[in-house]
Amino acid sequence: MQRWNPRINSSEHFVEMVRNSKKGGEEMQIPAKSTKAKSGERMIEVKVRFWTNGIAEGKGWIKPKHAWTRGVVLMKRNQSHGIIPEYPHPFNSLMELLAVIEKVLIQHGVILHLDYKMDKYIIG
Repeated sequence: MQRWNPRINSSEHFVEMVRNSKKGGEEMQIPAKSTKAKSGERMIEVKVRFWTNGIAEGKGWIKPKHAWTRGVVLMKRNQSHGIIPEYPHPFNSLMELLAVIEKVLIQHGVILHLDYKMDKYIIG
């Protein structure tokens, strides 16, 4: 799929690119322009879970505030945004974590908008 650049391409171009893309053999759903969301469903949540098994001695025991640098990333269900969580994506190091978060957001069709503060280091 062609990459969309907000400084060069119009938003209509982006919507057309998403419509033409395929996800799992079905066309991706384009949400309405705006919808009313109840309190608690306005934000999109990504959940990061770290493994804690095998750190403390004995099955079922933990060392409080201790975890491995591995785990899973998953989306939280959000009816207002039309997000239905799919299977968790594992990561094996903290260096890999951001790439897995990006993968999960893309898989669920989440579109992130650049903040004006990112102009310092984003070239477009």
